[in-house]
Amino acid sequence: METDYIAISYGQLALAALLIVVNVGLSAVLRLGLGQSLLIAALRMVVQLLLIGFVLEWLFTQDNALVILAIALVMTAIAGIAAVNRTQRRFVGVYWHSLLSVLASSSLVTGFAMVGIIRVQPWYDPQYLIPLLGMVLGNTLNGISLGLDRFMEGLVTQRDQVETLLALGATRWEAAHPQVRNAIRVGMIPTINSMMVMGLVSLPGMMTGQILAGANPIDAVRYQIVIIFMIAAGAALGIFGVVLLAYRRLLSPDHQLRLDYLEKAKQ
Repeated sequence: METDYIAISYGQLALAALLIVVNVGLSAVLRLGLGQSLLIAALRMVVQLLLIGFVLEWLFTQDNALVILAIALVMTAIAGIAAVNRTQRRFVGVYWHSLLSVLASSSLVTGFAMVGIIRVQPWYDPQYLIPLLGMVLGNTLNGISLGLDRFMEGLVTQRDQVETLLALGATRWEAAHPQVRNAIRVGMIPTINSMMVMGLVSLPGMMTGQILAGANPIDAVRYQIVIIFMIAAGAALGIFGVVLLAYRRLLSPDHQLRLDYLEKAKQ
């Protein structure tokens, strides 16, 4: 099959793997103790990406909406679980909160982009749906993890202040809304930082990949802009949802702080 780009063979991939020797060498010289971790991480990355390449090659030939939606649902579930696994504290129901937030935010944003912006036909075309959903999920996951972790830690560290306000007659929202706002702000920082330097310091991977694959640079930039807006919206909705659910769980309707629901995550 003729292509507009230079395909990379498995031999060339093996040659590229020699670059990791730079990292391993630095680790050995400076006695960082990272050599084994670097090699394992590199091997896992190669295996995971090659496997997903074969899966995507198969998936892109499918024309069954249920199969594609099932794959999308599995991706969403993994993202929801991974977001909680990175937090330092947990409470009963936190995984469901995360799953619900990831599912609602990613479905809304990706659905709007597929149907309302890019207008893909059919709407479940896996060539568009899976990559777009994957990028939204990856960034929403990070935002939820940061926001949720900051909210729970904020309640713990500011416990005296929150309980004092509640004892003086404040509602649960009046007592805890600074922690809610701070958690959402912290969760959004990576997305904002990324947008601030994009095009000046960094060229996004998706845009670079499209250009290397022969796409017109302006077309690649337009796609990238759409995706960044999707990522920003997905992250904001996901963080807001999970923090709000955690707020309702950890501050009871009778305006009591329930830190007894929290427990340290097992590392």
